[in-house]
Amino acid sequence: MQPLNVVVLQRDAEVARNLQGSLQNHFNFICLAGSLGEAIAAIPKYRAQVVVLDLELVSRSEVAWLRHEFPGVCLVCTHRLANEEMWTEMVGAGASDLCFSADCRAILSAALRTTQASKSVAA
Repeated sequence: MQPLNVVVLQRDAEVARNLQGSLQNHFNFICLAGSLGEAIAAIPKYRAQVVVLDLELVSRSEVAWLRHEFPGVCLVCTHRLANEEMWTEMVGAGASDLCFSADCRAILSAALRTTQASKSVAA
């Protein structure tokens, strides 16, 4: 099985570290990006299969751009105040899921579900 890599872009450094801790047993490498530019550069550099994006740092149009530029990458968006309308908007822009920022279990589940589905389609 190919090792999976993740890029995490979160506004709150503590949330980013918690995510890193939760994801480290399931993914080969986790890059904590400090800006959208760093995240964009890290995706091809580390061959990321998953990007976890804080919606306080990226817009709907940036999510759509990321989906277009990196079509095989799972985009999991996070927000402190996620709701159904926001979920619909982000999934429409190309995100795989939208989770509460502090819900590491839901973020992990979304990332693994999407990467497993991609593997099944590729096989």
